[in-house]
Amino acid sequence: MPNLFDPLTIRETTFNNRAWVSPMCMYSSNDGVIQEFHHAHLGAFVTGGAGLVIVEATGVVPEGRISIGCPGLWTNEQAAAFTPIINLAHSYGVKMGIQLAHAGRKGGTTRPGESDHLMATPEEGGWEIVAPSALAFDGYAVPRELTKDEIKVLVNEWAAAASRAIKAGFDVLEIHAAHGYLLHQFYSPLSNHRTDEYGGSFENRTRFLREVVAAVRKEMPNGAPLFVRISASDWTEGGWTLEESIELAPILKELGADLIDTSSGGNVHNAKITPGPGYQVHFAEAIKGEAGVTTSAVGMITEPEQADEIISSGKADAIMMAREFLRNPRWPLMAAAQ
Repeated sequence: MPNLFDPLTIRETTFNNRAWVSPMCMYSSNDGVIQEFHHAHLGAFVTGGAGLVIVEATGVVPEGRISIGCPGLWTNEQAAAFTPIINLAHSYGVKMGIQLAHAGRKGGTTRPGESDHLMATPEEGGWEIVAPSALAFDGYAVPRELTKDEIKVLVNEWAAAASRAIKAGFDVLEIHAAHGYLLHQFYSPLSNHRTDEYGGSFENRTRFLREVVAAVRKEMPNGAPLFVRISASDWTEGGWTLEESIELAPILKELGADLIDTSSGGNVHNAKITPGPGYQVHFAEAIKGEAGVTTSAVGMITEPEQADEIISSGKADAIMMAREFLRNPRWPLMAAAQ
């Protein structure tokens, strides 16, 4: 079996190791354009030995951002701002990825800590939020239900953002379909009460995600990997389940997805989650084992021995870490020495 520091090849892309930086929102962009902060923030991971660094959730349209301070990829200027960081990563043999996202009903917020209210006003740069159904996330505004024509437009916008990302030099694209954001809102019955072809059955609720995966794949070189981050469970009765995730994974693989980045939760505020070390690993293990799809594990993975055991025991193919990289951007170098 491989270990944490063995290379991993997906399509024609080889990662030097399996210790990867998970996307982390920094709320530090202006008009969707990353700033000098991001050069230091991402550069620390690049020089710290990670095999892959994935840029935070990046809006495919202005209204797709989580907050007014999140990055975007709806203009060429926004895409070009990433190229110097990508070039730095490549000089260190590190691969770069970006997470293409739409926040849906969990978007349009102020920057954390900058306001006494959550939803950004139009004067602050806020916008009308949208969702599969007019159901609000706790504490957020009531969203407007998307029309079928608007869904088709968003599929095209995901494809356009993917094209810009590839031209900017990214090695990997990840579609954000987790944590209660728009694509997750569609496939979860807790947030999707539609009665058209985008609601109701498993096939209908996953239709939008399947259309986005197919459209994004068409914009990518054959050798470039496509990841999809999903919430493998809503942790809530009547919500999305692990069994449905196991059913979905090979369908996404057939459409061109190469890895399922396996997280969970985020779609309802009162889900009964008991976090602990590696509390989501069993989701990645089940999808890898039962669906035969390459997976990454994420969630409270902090220790080198813990990360290596997940790989060497075959529970997942790669490790995504966020907070531990914030604490120590040189974590892979430390772990390798240890």
